[in-house]
Amino acid sequence: MDIAHRTTDQQTPAEQRRRELLEAADRVVLRDGPKASMNAIAAEAGITKPILYRHFGDKGGLYRALATRHTDALLAALRAALDAPSDRRRRVESTLDTYLASIEALPQVYRFLMHPAEESHQTEQGFDVGRHSAPLLRRMGEELGQVIAERVDLGPGADAQARIWGHGIVGMMHAAGDWWLGERPCSRADLVRSLADLLWGRLAQAPDLPGGPGF
Repeated sequence: MDIAHRTTDQQTPAEQRRRELLEAADRVVLRDGPKASMNAIAAEAGITKPILYRHFGDKGGLYRALATRHTDALLAALRAALDAPSDRRRRVESTLDTYLASIEALPQVYRFLMHPAEESHQTEQGFDVGRHSAPLLRRMGEELGQVIAERVDLGPGADAQARIWGHGIVGMMHAAGDWWLGERPCSRADLVRSLADLLWGRLAQAPDLPGGPGF
């Protein structure tokens, strides 16, 4: 999101106000998780709900803005983990750990983005959080597939294979992370190690692309 990458001094008054409202929404989501309401967010921001609607349209618009804000930050962190100076196995583990550490640090934000409120599959305005979470996972899958395509020599059909791997890895991280966050059956380190073991088969055998950044 462009606003997230501009300093406060560079932002227009409208951009600054939008950022302030997103920060207020974040505070409510951290407190209430998927039950966060437009009324509570408007109250936190010290405005009326019609003013909040003027900036985001409805809860779906606010959700998408928050999703972009948090997904951008997570993808930047995942790319940093992939670029760390280390061997491939450690970069894989670091990337898995970065994702799990992110959802562990902000579980209410994660639940708001990925799960509908417990008491209903719909919230106010008929907004279905579950219906909107899939595009986030697709975006992450495409991003990871692009990283793999840039770094690993997968032979014929490499682009399609990289996309398959990207979406498969994201699906695995999401499903395993969701289960782990809810039940905590093992330490984060144990989960990272086990998931890396699962991924390590063909990934360990595929060479880096010549002249590429390496994986």
